[in-house]
Amino acid sequence: MPLLFRAAVRVKDRAPVEAFIAEHPYLEQVCRFMAIREKNGDRPWFEWTTEEYDSDVLFAWQFIQYEFFAQWARVKSYAAKRGVKIIGDIPIYVAYDSCDVWANRDMFRTDEEGKPSSVAGVPPDYFAAEGQLWGNPLYDWDKMRDDGYTWWRARMAHMLSLFDGVRIDHFRGLEAYWSIPADAETAKAGHWVKGPGEDFVAAMKGLSEDGLIIAEDLGDITPEVAALRDSAGYPGMRVLQFGFLGDTDSPHLPHNYINNCIAYTGTHDNNTLLGWMWDLDAETKELALDYFNYSGDWDKSYKTIIKAMLASAAGIVILPIQDLLIYGSDTRLNRPGVANGNRMYRVTREQLSAIDWEHYAHLNRLYARA
Repeated sequence: MPLLFRAAVRVKDRAPVEAFIAEHPYLEQVCRFMAIREKNGDRPWFEWTTEEYDSDVLFAWQFIQYEFFAQWARVKSYAAKRGVKIIGDIPIYVAYDSCDVWANRDMFRTDEEGKPSSVAGVPPDYFAAEGQLWGNPLYDWDKMRDDGYTWWRARMAHMLSLFDGVRIDHFRGLEAYWSIPADAETAKAGHWVKGPGEDFVAAMKGLSEDGLIIAEDLGDITPEVAALRDSAGYPGMRVLQFGFLGDTDSPHLPHNYINNCIAYTGTHDNNTLLGWMWDLDAETKELALDYFNYSGDWDKSYKTIIKAMLASAAGIVILPIQDLLIYGSDTRLNRPGVANGNRMYRVTREQLSAIDWEHYAHLNRLYARA
C-alpha cells in the first residue's frame, strides 16, 4: 500500500482516473469511505469523530481502484482469449465495518446508533455443532423491496461485469435466514425469518443475458429453497463428499445429478478429496469404494472418483486444484467456524506442471465436456 500511495502522488494527469471514478459512483463511495477512515486513525466507521478527509488520500484510493480494474480487465481478456471463464463469489452478507453499511444504514437492521439489532449466521449443522455466528448485520428486506432492491441490483450488475458468472453464497438465506440476537454468544439463539424470495429473484432478472448465476444451495435446504432456486432457473450445487452422509437418495451422489447443477468433489469449505478419504470411517470408506467400483488401495482411488464425476449428468464439474494435485488435509483451504488460519494457500508453476493434464483432457473429450 505505501508503494501505491507513492505512485498516486506521482500521477501528473488525473483526468482519466477522475473520469473513471465519476462513471462508477459506488467506487467513489468506497474511496471516500477509506479517506475518511484514514482521517479517523483507521478506526471502524461507528467510532469516527469526523467525516473530513485529505484530498490527496482520496485521490490515492481513486488511483488504486482505477489501476486495479484496468489490470483486472486485462486478466479477464487474457482468460477469455484462451477459452477460460471466471466465476466470482458474492457473499450474501457484508461486514458491519464496511462502506456498504456506512453509506446505506437505512437498508440494514440497525438501531438509532447504527448498531446491529440482529446478526447473521447459521444453525448447528454438519460443519459446526454450535452453529456459526457470523456477526454480519442483517438486511431490512422490507425497505430494500420498497426501494426496488436498488443496492442489490447495483451489486449484482457490478459483479457480473467483472466475471463470466457469479455464485450467490448462502442462497438459502434469500428464502429464509437465521436471525441471531446481536448480544447472543452462539448461533443457537437464532431463529428462522422469511427472506425476500421471489421478489428478489424477479428484481435480479435482466441484469445479464450471458452471465451465469449459481445458487449455493448447501446446508439446511427445504422444499421452499429448492422451489425458489428452480423458479429462478439458477443451477444449484452438488458436493460429492456430502453424498455419503445419508442414503442413496442423496442429491450429492453422482447418479442423482441433474444437468442444471454444478458438481464439485468438495468446495473451499470441505477437506480435500484425499484428506476426506483418509478421515472416513472404515464402513463409509468401504461404501464409497464400492460405489465407485474401485477395488485397489483407497489412496489411489481419486482418478476413478473424478472420472465418475465427469461422466455424470452435471452440466459443469469443478475440481479444486488440491484434488488435481492429489494433496491431503494440510492443504485444506477453509475450516468453517474457525476464525483464523484459513485461506492462506498458494500454488506454484512447478506444482501445476505436475498435474496429468493430458489425462483430464482425455476425460473431458470422452464425456463431451471439451
